[in-house]
Amino acid sequence: MNKVTPRFLTSSLIALGLFSSATFGQETPRSDKHYVGLLATAIEHRSIGSSDEDGWGQAATLVIGGHLSDLIHAEVRLGGGLADAEISRGDLSLAVDYFGSWYMGLHYPIGELGNVYAQAGFTHVSGEATLDNRDADANAQFRDIEGDYPSSSFSFSWLAGLDLELMDNTYLVFEGGKLFEDTDTSANAFQFSSGIRYEF
Repeated sequence: MNKVTPRFLTSSLIALGLFSSATFGQETPRSDKHYVGLLATAIEHRSIGSSDEDGWGQAATLVIGGHLSDLIHAEVRLGGGLADAEISRGDLSLAVDYFGSWYMGLHYPIGELGNVYAQAGFTHVSGEATLDNRDADANAQFRDIEGDYPSSSFSFSWLAGLDLELMDNTYLVFEGGKLFEDTDTSANAFQFSSGIRYEF
């Protein structure tokens, strides 16, 4: 009996060790993960006024989301303006004070590099258009835009992107797409972002 007991204990400990290693070695399925991200965002305002002027502003974007399955995700975004856009002709500046977006999308892995993804949803934007020297002839086309901007604060939006895995659960993100379209003036804005996303 003294010989059997040590063998039994040794076998049991080895089996327990292998089971524990297998259990702790398993990765959490992506469908059970959530994520947060912080992005630097450039906002390109297009089709401003009758001559379709444009300008660039800057914002910061916080992303909070989760994976609904291995290929489907949903997220919300909160953004705040950092720099106003000076429109290329005239004395108009466009400020995006804040925006909030809700998206649902698809992502697809590209080997061990990361993922490509596309998503669509809705965005609420609050901002202001400021027109200096409004009586000048060059600014006549912008007078209807002055004040709250955009006039229609809710809009359909979309984006597509690429994330590259830097280390476990940490990704470098590059993306671009349409942020909003003002149905009253036909002005629209596109978003181009890069930053970091962490999954947990």
